[in-house]
Amino acid sequence: MASGSGGERERKRSHEPKKESEKKHSTPEEASGKESVFPKKTRGKESPSQEKETEREHASSEEESEEEHISPGKSSEKECVPPERTPEKETVLQEKEQERMPASPEKEPEKQNVSAEGASGRERVSPEEGLEKEHVMPEKKPSSSDSASTLEAKKLNLLPAVKYLLKELDLEHVDLNNLPQMVEQDSYSYPEVTETSEKPLDSPAEISVEKTAQSTENVSIGSLRGLMLKESHSVGANLERYDQIHEDKGLKKTDEPPEKPLVFRTEVDEEKAVSKFKHPPNIETNIGNLDQNTSPGSRLTGTESASLMDEAWERLQKSLVYFRGKPVGTLAAMDPSTEPLNYNQVFVRDFVPSGLACLMRTPPEPEIVKNFLLQTLHLQGCQKKIDNYTLGEGVMPASFKVQFDPKLQKETLVADFGGSAIGRVAPVDSVFWWIILLRSYTKCTGDSSFSELPQVQGGMKSILKLCLCDGFNNFPTLLCADGCCMVDRSMGINGYPIEIQSLFYFALRCARQMLKPEHGGKEFFKLIDARITALSFHIQTYYWLDITQLNNIYRYKTEEYSHTAVNKFNIIPDSIPEWLFDFMPLRGGYFIGNVSPGRMDFRWFLAGNCIAILSSLATSEQATAIMDLVEERWEQLIGEMPLKVLYPAVEGHYWELVTGCDPKNTPWSYHNGGSWPVLLWLLTAACIKIGKPQIAKRAIDVVEQRLSKDGWPEYYDGKTGRYVGKQARKFQTWSIAGYLVAKMMIEDESNLLVISHEEEKKTNKPRHTRSASCFF
Repeated sequence: MASGSGGERERKRSHEPKKESEKKHSTPEEASGKESVFPKKTRGKESPSQEKETEREHASSEEESEEEHISPGKSSEKECVPPERTPEKETVLQEKEQERMPASPEKEPEKQNVSAEGASGRERVSPEEGLEKEHVMPEKKPSSSDSASTLEAKKLNLLPAVKYLLKELDLEHVDLNNLPQMVEQDSYSYPEVTETSEKPLDSPAEISVEKTAQSTENVSIGSLRGLMLKESHSVGANLERYDQIHEDKGLKKTDEPPEKPLVFRTEVDEEKAVSKFKHPPNIETNIGNLDQNTSPGSRLTGTESASLMDEAWERLQKSLVYFRGKPVGTLAAMDPSTEPLNYNQVFVRDFVPSGLACLMRTPPEPEIVKNFLLQTLHLQGCQKKIDNYTLGEGVMPASFKVQFDPKLQKETLVADFGGSAIGRVAPVDSVFWWIILLRSYTKCTGDSSFSELPQVQGGMKSILKLCLCDGFNNFPTLLCADGCCMVDRSMGINGYPIEIQSLFYFALRCARQMLKPEHGGKEFFKLIDARITALSFHIQTYYWLDITQLNNIYRYKTEEYSHTAVNKFNIIPDSIPEWLFDFMPLRGGYFIGNVSPGRMDFRWFLAGNCIAILSSLATSEQATAIMDLVEERWEQLIGEMPLKVLYPAVEGHYWELVTGCDPKNTPWSYHNGGSWPVLLWLLTAACIKIGKPQIAKRAIDVVEQRLSKDGWPEYYDGKTGRYVGKQARKFQTWSIAGYLVAKMMIEDESNLLVISHEEEKKTNKPRHTRSASCFF
């Protein structure tokens, strides 16, 4: 009995090294993965009689493969080992005996396989178990001794495997009617070699050994499915292996390249399969490569995009407001499902994207812009009185509407200078947008005679007197009330908001180009030049924030009293909000929302930053950094619907203090972190100017998927802009116009010249002394 068991152990050891050797010496066809068959199964040579019997059962090609990889005397040599030796001692003695023997080309692979097997620590199986496993998967060519019943059984074993894997890989549409015929026609093969393919799967006997070691670790079946998706687009056929994984709920994780699965070649459209598995949907796409990784299906085709543009133009035409037979503007919104309130009026800031769309259209339609400029200029000269206080001469209306006067029997214009607005705040931004749009009209049409009209020159001067007058300010920035711009409700932007300062700078540069020196124009030249120089330095220096400046503020000392103070506004470092440390990327920066004594509003405001780029208030380095920040924080600022008007939303007790518990400005809604599609045109213009139009293209792709389907809403709610705003008007005109302007600039970047300003030449700048720690 001892001798017999020793012989059995020797036959067991001789069986596994031979399989390892055979795996390393696979044929070139198997290495390339082209039409190769399952690895051939071999058994150790037990005696000359048994070897002859084996030769009669197998084909001559299989016998030649055995003779190439196995030494003839190996079996008899191992049978001489005394039976009382333990398996550990036998392995050590066997290695020593092989070291003493002269190396031969035939034995070298065997030596490597034996050592590799010893290091792997896999459990050994008996020859009977190995033979049983060998018959789980069919051979490529059935031998002549196989009976019809045996072949039919193999087919039945195979069909559940294929059906199971087709279901796992969402390929249930594959036709399985011809599978039995394909088995008989040798349709088994490895898939084509891809970049991720490494090597064929081990033979079924090796799989049975490997499963025991793999069953000790738990990895979900989803990880195996991900591996199959990554490695191959074909259908696997190893049912036993997958059943074992279902039982163990795990797959061993290693650092080695994953093995190529065995597959059954079917009539599958490989191009479709590759497309499906090579680019699986991934919500957390790398932002830097989003444009390249976006699948073609996520973008509109040329026909769909043109259809969307046609729809937008049609709706913009329907929004036109006529005064005495001439178009003078566009309604704010045309939502028939809700009460219009003041959305049936023409807002100055809202009309700007509509006017730009008309100027950029082919051919241009400048007449409506000219009429708008003249009518608002006429309203500027009207009496502006709220309660018992008269507003300044240069103030422009926030909005106006056409009203029929029954006494005069004609149409009249009724303006709102803030007396009817929420909060009763005069619109500071209206005067600046009027000058900017006037310059765009002049540049688009080439008609400088319109801007040289006495009433137009007078309107610009009235605005400049209002903004450049002497006051108590120590800073070149404009002091404003809360709610004086696009954010027209209480949101804590009072003081020196970045949106107003950027618009102020933009309007000064536009006015400087259009003003004539006659009739006191030269005096304004000096005032404008001095203010532009001081304002640009102030914004570029004290409003700019990046990782370096944030660290400087974090280390600020307080209560500094001298002209050399670093902390000029006495900012307390503890006032830096916690969210900012995570939001600020290593690459990028932005102009913060507000700077005033003892206070910095660190929130991000998109309009102010993009207008700073268009007007060249931001340096070229700062402009690039702003767009870098947008890329780095795409999910927060762009999300599922561009674009955040500000970030982040104010919440909790601070929201109660800032908004007065405003039910419309709840966190992540409306002006408190809502997403506004109209801002798309500002982002697009800024991206084109700095040479990164791909950022704007990605944002436009996102907008096109939903905006029209959602009814062109005013704004979206939620941290990522997923939901249509709870009080958003549908068919909002500036959402429509903003999309049109963005598309026309992307399709023809020369349209940017209608709105953009070149960088100001740096000449005659005063010297400013600052501490070295403040430079960034």
